[in-house]
Amino acid sequence: MKLGRWLADHWVMAAGVLVLGYLFLPIAVVVGLSFNKPSSRLSYDFNEFTLDNWTNPCGPGDMCDAVVRSVQIGFIATIVATVLGTLMAFALVRHRFRGRSATNLLIFLPMATPEVVMGSSLLALFVAGGVPLGMGTVIIAHVMFCVSFVVVTVKARLAGLDSRLEEAAMDLYASEWQTFRRVTLPLVLPGIVAAALLAFSLSFDDFIITNFNSGTTVTFPMYVWGAAQRGIPPQVNVVGTAMFLISLLLVLSTTFRRRRA
Repeated sequence: MKLGRWLADHWVMAAGVLVLGYLFLPIAVVVGLSFNKPSSRLSYDFNEFTLDNWTNPCGPGDMCDAVVRSVQIGFIATIVATVLGTLMAFALVRHRFRGRSATNLLIFLPMATPEVVMGSSLLALFVAGGVPLGMGTVIIAHVMFCVSFVVVTVKARLAGLDSRLEEAAMDLYASEWQTFRRVTLPLVLPGIVAAALLAFSLSFDDFIITNFNSGTTVTFPMYVWGAAQRGIPPQVNVVGTAMFLISLLLVLSTTFRRRRA
């Protein structure tokens, strides 16, 4: 009776907990399989607990090379997309110019376009322009679709920014650069960091667009796709678990800093 009364009073929270549990269930499976010693290469059931996967994560072939390559591509694409997207967000929010509405529409197109269409279109563009496929074309492709997510994220942060804070700083004889560095940038920085983390996650995780424009370059998602045909090594789960833990630590550290501030 008490349980039923509690569920009737907190059914929204209970439904939210169930949904979150369902979303995190695959992650829990990946974490568990990272400590698994499978009975065969094509078996994914939990057979035996082991720490060998964590002590030797670079055991299977060129997997670590693919991980490092994905991190390099994601890091470069994140920096370029974050800089360009932040500047575009400031221009769209703070300034009025001809073609502003059309620019807003064009920014959403990479987010709404299917990745197969975007990947094949970029491939046709690179081939027609005589650009050799490789790591450079992958970075260009990743920057193209990451910029849109950065712009949307930073725009949301700028839209909630109180302009009176900047006006107060300039009333106290602060220059435009001092106002930006001491007032605007610290307030917008959480949105920029969130946009950068989102861009890196999208770049590291992308497979379809990368598969079209990679040439002989093998990223981590492409390595997993190729290994699936002959059995995915358990060390792949180690990489997935490590990436999840790193992301979780970054989010928690940012949240704790904001609460202290």
